[in-house]
Amino acid sequence: MRKLLIGAAVVLPVAVLPAAFLPMAGAAPPRPDLARLVTLKDVEAHLEAFQEIADYNGGHRASGGAGYDVSARYVAGRLRKAGLEPKIQKFAYPYWRERSRAALARTAPSRASYKEGADFATLAYSGSGDLTAPVIAVDVPAKGEGTSGCEKGDFKGFTKASIALVQRGTCTFATKVAKARAAGASAVVIYNRPGEKGPVIGTVSTPSRVPVVGTSRAVGVTLAKAAGKGAGKGGLKLRVRTDTVHGKRRTANVIADTGRGRPGNVVLLGAHLDSVPAGAGVNDNGTGSAALLAIAAKINELGKDGLRNRVRFAWWGAEEEGLRGSTHYVKSLSRPDREKIALALNFDMLGSRNGTRGVYDGDHSTRTGTRAPAGSGAIEKMFRDYFRGRKLPTTEQEFNGRSDYGPFVEAGIPSGGMATGSDGVKTAAEAKKFGGRAGRPYDPCYHAKCDRLKNVDRKLLDTNADGIAHVTQHLARTTVAVNGGARLPLSATPGPYTPAWQGRSQLR
Repeated sequence: MRKLLIGAAVVLPVAVLPAAFLPMAGAAPPRPDLARLVTLKDVEAHLEAFQEIADYNGGHRASGGAGYDVSARYVAGRLRKAGLEPKIQKFAYPYWRERSRAALARTAPSRASYKEGADFATLAYSGSGDLTAPVIAVDVPAKGEGTSGCEKGDFKGFTKASIALVQRGTCTFATKVAKARAAGASAVVIYNRPGEKGPVIGTVSTPSRVPVVGTSRAVGVTLAKAAGKGAGKGGLKLRVRTDTVHGKRRTANVIADTGRGRPGNVVLLGAHLDSVPAGAGVNDNGTGSAALLAIAAKINELGKDGLRNRVRFAWWGAEEEGLRGSTHYVKSLSRPDREKIALALNFDMLGSRNGTRGVYDGDHSTRTGTRAPAGSGAIEKMFRDYFRGRKLPTTEQEFNGRSDYGPFVEAGIPSGGMATGSDGVKTAAEAKKFGGRAGRPYDPCYHAKCDRLKNVDRKLLDTNADGIAHVTQHLARTTVAVNGGARLPLSATPGPYTPAWQGRSQLR
């Protein structure tokens, strides 16, 4: 996508061209450069299509809706035009939504109402109900994170039909809710751990039968003191109301392979195609989807020599529902088919308006997030070396479970990719390095109605697409730096995978 000429082009007759510019007899033709073949105009055309699809289909492209289905048809059509043969992988996923606002209030011994959003929030996949009951604080620690609600023994003596009050920490929210439910709790209130701001924004991963809400640290500590450490102490009662709906919905992934390349050494590129119901999702994740579609359209120009390895493109459905599409795909593969995947690249939000140029931390040098499988560090270096060569700064993005690399990391497959930031806040150091405004979100329209065409930094998207095309071309020819040139057998038991997130919601 870099500009090759500036100013008017001049065509010289062959007779006056210097000898150095004439092709040598018998010389091999120059190798195609995928980063120059793929243009910003190519990517923008797809972004415009995604915006138009959303505008005429309820304002969004969320899985389970018409906007997503039309987006999937659009991607499949573009792939066929490029000479690829897309496959539509349909699957069902658990659906959850809040139908009306939740309520949390103290009814005894004194009365107080709490504000949704500021003081508490409903956890994803919470059950539905409206109840008033005594509150029992479950093994809440005097200080630190603790293991409140993580063990069966924490609920010894728990009075059935009471509301369980637990502190966030150590185990997943799903584990805490399951233990509370087994003890007979009528609802679960999870309050934030020390040092965390705001209410708990999380998921219990699968539909719950009881209401589950998460509160801020301040609210939780006050409630724990009022409840005491045993049934009935303090006489604390709460009203908890959640109005949710659960069910199953169907959606699909779109997957296409190159015709050339070794089928036993697959380079997989993925991006989620769905938006949230709030908006069109042009940055999240129209940018990742459009970049992959533009690269797929030009990939065959690499020819037989450039496509020594099979390249697989994937557009995932229901990422915003908890990485459902990518998870289904990985689980649907037989062990031999999983072992054919040399590596997986993930691209999620490539043009955040106040963003950074984030490369996933494959070598775990930041010591944050999850350690990715061996070979992931080589992928990180490929991206960083490319941008360093163009004097473009990068930063490291942790593997924390927030996007579709998660199921691949869990399966022991080397992983990498790029992201430019979502709801996190830009630091002063990042603003100095990348420009933009410190103290503001990377994407001011994250998961909002305003995530439209104007919500994309075109320059950042352009250079990121260059880097993706460059690394894709390198890996299509050789994966020797990642896996020695051929996919190694997967470990029978991949290392522990304990992400903090499942898509947009925290797990623990």
